[in-house]
Amino acid sequence: MQLSQLMKRIVDIPQEKDRDVSFVTDRIEKVESGCAFVCIDGKNNSGYIYAKDAVKNGAVCVISEKDIGLEEQIIVDNSRRAYTLMCSALCGNPADRLKMIGVTGTNGKTSSAFLLRELLENSGKKTGLIGTVEILAGDKKYLPVMTTPEPPELFGLLKEMVECGCEYCVIEASSQGLDQQRLAGIEFEIGIFTNLTEDHLDYHSTMQEYKNAKRKLFEHSKTAVVNIDDEYGEEMTRGLPVKTVTYSIKNDDADYTAKNVELSEDSIKYEFVGMGIIGRVKLPMPGRFSVYNSMAAAAAAIELGVDMMCISGTFARSKGIRGRMETLETGKDFSVIIDYAHTPDGLENLLTSVREVYKGSIITVFGCGGDRDRMKRPIMGETVGRLSDVALVTSDNPRSEEPEKIIEDIMAGLENSKAKVYRITDRTQAIKKALSLAKEGDVVVLAGKGHETYQVLKDGKIHFDEREIVKDILDNK
Repeated sequence: MQLSQLMKRIVDIPQEKDRDVSFVTDRIEKVESGCAFVCIDGKNNSGYIYAKDAVKNGAVCVISEKDIGLEEQIIVDNSRRAYTLMCSALCGNPADRLKMIGVTGTNGKTSSAFLLRELLENSGKKTGLIGTVEILAGDKKYLPVMTTPEPPELFGLLKEMVECGCEYCVIEASSQGLDQQRLAGIEFEIGIFTNLTEDHLDYHSTMQEYKNAKRKLFEHSKTAVVNIDDEYGEEMTRGLPVKTVTYSIKNDDADYTAKNVELSEDSIKYEFVGMGIIGRVKLPMPGRFSVYNSMAAAAAAIELGVDMMCISGTFARSKGIRGRMETLETGKDFSVIIDYAHTPDGLENLLTSVREVYKGSIITVFGCGGDRDRMKRPIMGETVGRLSDVALVTSDNPRSEEPEKIIEDIMAGLENSKAKVYRITDRTQAIKKALSLAKEGDVVVLAGKGHETYQVLKDGKIHFDEREIVKDILDNK
């Protein structure tokens, strides 16, 4: 494709600089003859130091925000945005041929996106999905590397969805993805806001920066579906020219509310009320947070023309989501739940929901990820110590950090805990201990890994599926 076409939405290219470009990359190791190289300043590295090498290796142009003294340079206002728009153009701008729905928030993105896709599919609208647990493009399924993919992968997936006849795409919009302009140039039919609590402050530094990153989704959305029970809900769209539809469990002024909420060990029930609609919902996904996630999906679906009968029927038949309050079949007289909760608020919601429906002791196995926000570690410890009867502190994904150091940070929040606390670094052994402590009516909560089937250690990734581990332990018990 000609460079002038690739950069049509970015900057005018003089005729003397126009040339054919085979592909676009920001990785020096991927540079080869005929490509365009984009200089991006990253957290740990800068593409600018590789600009001259890129040209030597065959790059026909270098995209830069500043003059780097190269004849091949093209100067732009924002190289991240330029990278995204060029990748989009190279794939034929596929987002322009899809109705895009973005879901953002600290917690609940995956469940809300998954449920909304089910609603759209069951109403006859072929829909792709890009999220944390899986990517669905027609009949093909992929395992994601990150929640919101990098531009080359993202637009390749969107192109595939167009080619297989998708009309819609539901995508989880992470704060990093929004901040790094990975979704630049995409106009969303609907943007959904679930909630905002402390997370990713290793990247964003402050809650204000974190909130502002999330808010970017609604700057490019026609309609916003917003949880106004969250303290940041109203701020997400304040001052923006976007139609705002609200949902709430607590506030009758919201456009949609949940009435007569009933919670049980295996499901939720409520009446979905608002905008001239009253419908009964039963969803086999336990937890009060599942009420919020299903309301977000239902409100968005109604805005897209899905009727209440389809919503009620779809929810009733839903199979749940892997790693989201997933209850394992163990054949024992106690329960085992796996959940992705890995933030203070996620743990608060999870354990509060468990406490609402289980009468026995709560035995929680958890840790914190390495190379991530250290400030939340003692907060997570305090949360688990306050809401559990037994807390087993262990390793999660330590990455480059020493697991013992991470555990030490968590333990600071458990100093005054009323829970019985165990410190077991090996996660398999921690799970084994938790299962050995469980008695009739108790519930063992394995928090943090959720859908993941691996652990990320200092020397690489290893296979680690908690479902297999629980089965092996119980079979050998």
